[in-house]
Amino acid sequence: MPPQPGAIQVTDRLQRRIRKPIDLLRCVVSGLEITVLVVAGIAASATTAGVETDIVGASGRLSTLLSVARPLALFAIIIVPVALAVRQVVRRQVQRLAEAVAIGVLAAAVTEVVNAALRREVAVRLYDAIVMSRPGVSHAAALDPYLAGLVAYATIIGLSGRTGWRNALWVAVGVYAIVHLAAADTTLLSFLITLLVGRTIGLGVRYMAGSPSLRPSAEEIASALGTPDRKVTEIRRLGPWPGQRGGQRAGSRHYGATTSAGDRLEVTVYDRDQQAAGAVYRLYRSLLLRGQVSRGAPMSTDRTVERRALMSYAAEEAGAPTPRLRAVVRVGPEATVLAYDHHDGTTLAEKNSGYTDAELRKIWDAVATLHAHRVTHRSLTADRILLTSDGEVMLLDPGDGDVAASDLQVRLDVAQLLAELALYVGPDRTADLALEKASADELVAVVPLLQRVALARSTRAALRRRRDVLPALRKRLLAAVPGGEVTPVRLERIRLRSLVTLVATVAAVYLLAGELARASLGHVLREADWRWGVIALALSAATYVGATWELSGFVAVRLSFIRTLLAQLAGSFVTLVTPAAVGGAATNLRYLQRRKIPAAIAAASVGVSQVVALVLHLLMLVVFIAIAGAADKHPFRPPTWFYFVLAGLVVGALAVLAVPAGRRLLRARVAPTLGQVLPRLLEVAQQPQKLVEGIGGALLLSLTYILCLAACVRAFHGSVAFAGVAVVYLTGSALGSIIPTPGGLGAVEAALTAGLVATGLHGTEAASAVLLFRLLTFWLPVPFGWAALNYLERNDAI
Repeated sequence: MPPQPGAIQVTDRLQRRIRKPIDLLRCVVSGLEITVLVVAGIAASATTAGVETDIVGASGRLSTLLSVARPLALFAIIIVPVALAVRQVVRRQVQRLAEAVAIGVLAAAVTEVVNAALRREVAVRLYDAIVMSRPGVSHAAALDPYLAGLVAYATIIGLSGRTGWRNALWVAVGVYAIVHLAAADTTLLSFLITLLVGRTIGLGVRYMAGSPSLRPSAEEIASALGTPDRKVTEIRRLGPWPGQRGGQRAGSRHYGATTSAGDRLEVTVYDRDQQAAGAVYRLYRSLLLRGQVSRGAPMSTDRTVERRALMSYAAEEAGAPTPRLRAVVRVGPEATVLAYDHHDGTTLAEKNSGYTDAELRKIWDAVATLHAHRVTHRSLTADRILLTSDGEVMLLDPGDGDVAASDLQVRLDVAQLLAELALYVGPDRTADLALEKASADELVAVVPLLQRVALARSTRAALRRRRDVLPALRKRLLAAVPGGEVTPVRLERIRLRSLVTLVATVAAVYLLAGELARASLGHVLREADWRWGVIALALSAATYVGATWELSGFVAVRLSFIRTLLAQLAGSFVTLVTPAAVGGAATNLRYLQRRKIPAAIAAASVGVSQVVALVLHLLMLVVFIAIAGAADKHPFRPPTWFYFVLAGLVVGALAVLAVPAGRRLLRARVAPTLGQVLPRLLEVAQQPQKLVEGIGGALLLSLTYILCLAACVRAFHGSVAFAGVAVVYLTGSALGSIIPTPGGLGAVEAALTAGLVATGLHGTEAASAVLLFRLLTFWLPVPFGWAALNYLERNDAI
């Protein structure tokens, strides 16, 4: 049937249910709040217990009032959800009511499961912290299932914007809490955690299942955009922008519209339910990068729209070729719409080849026009650079930019443009364009900013796949800079690896503190038989001889024994601030490069030593497990968790190998290493003396560590078979290499202690022996390693 006169032609596809990013964000925040409360309860149980006592004491003085409030609280906490249910039925929202009831029951059931888990012996400390256990006072449950279910029920129904209902619910919950706190049926900490558990479950389910959509339809959007002299006659939903790499552009929906005057518009809709989209990523970037480098977008929809409108007007005032902003209108309470002029053409990403020098110059000139007025774009990706049908260039969507931009922000914009063009036209043509359009001084300032971390998200993803582009572009530009060198610029506040190491170190210190609580350093120093301690110290020193021979054996050139020994000792200091498998290798690589050994050969030599050490480690572990298992006296029996961990590792490895993507990733990581290691290993194999030195050093390194641990056990009068000690050390050191903490701190101590206990050693003796072992092999070498590192640095040997 043809459309009726005056009717709007609509092509749209609205979802009935949508997932709101704000729900996910709030769910995560609630989960973090639960964690903070639990940790605070454990760390300050005495203080919280005192607060709880004060609350109960104050409530006791209001006993008469509370006797009246008890039935009132019970009535209110029941009548409010019933009233909400009646309201939903009257509004014919029965489906949402059914969902709310189901999720409320689920939250109550989950809370009961948590209560059952907290009653287990392993969770007794956590249970006591939550209930603030006091003599003579008992609590039936740590958390209140009904209260958790009620909060989840109200969360699913949704009380946002309904102030009266929300206040009624909180008054009922508040009275209910006061009454139960007074009767010692619950605690303040338990009450707060219960509320958060219910909220977390409600928000999590609401996000996963989605909420009924309240977004305005295309007809409502067209009606809001229309004016008395220009009506919207056609509006159609657009899919992902052609050629884009980085996901949807700003806004949650995009339409193409035609007016009665023949104007064509591009319409971007900012739905309120999307206001938290990407919030975690933006927060991460804000923390990672320095202030002017990160582009922190505002959280609220109104702020986002205001900023984008400002940027459009600023770009238009600057005379830059960007689409004109025609309208900014609100459509109901849930959305705001921006409408721009439409221009026919092909984006840089769509064209994908055949770029002319004239087109590249026009792109540069368009960006330069913005910069001349201190306005930046900050999203100069290929899908935002339009080559129009009349041969001009348009810069689309400048909403992430800056007004009154600083010099650094302008240079970052140029760096983004250079990196993006290099992906499409190559580093050489991009460098030629930059050299033609920019002065040497400008390039000196821009080249240090050509770092992936400073670029747009889609550009970073493309550069990860084409790792040669950015180095080639920098090299080509530096060749034209007088002197060929620029001062490096650090754009990050903190590196991700440093952050992970910091977090892992905190966890390791916590684990180590637990070990020290069981075996204090004073106890170790008092009780140890120092005849065995001296032997253990000598064996600890011998490990550095083994490490020296291991490295020298896989390097073709002759190395100074003393300096190589000092390099291994310096690695003990570096390991204090790096994971165990990283610090030593990096130190050795630097040492070999200072010996004028080419970087590729140095990396291959270090790689060979690590591969050979790994193979020998695994072989020794298999042999000693067989010997320990066959022993009649003190057979080694690993704890049950060991088998679960081993099974998990096997299942994980099989899962990676079973998936094509996993096999490709493994091949991509292993192939380059084998490509370097195998030729080097074949070269060393032709020199039997070097091969014996390298393999002998690796064996000596492992055996001296095992003997050192055995001597530490004997220092506390323990008796463990040598094969059992070997299995314990080889397993514990492997875990220490996997865990990303400095020197495997925490993980090694826990694994060695558990392993020695599994061999039959008493817990106190095992913890003391491990503490002495780590004192001699990890902590004591640190000051000597620092001195060795400084000596090598002063002599330009590292």
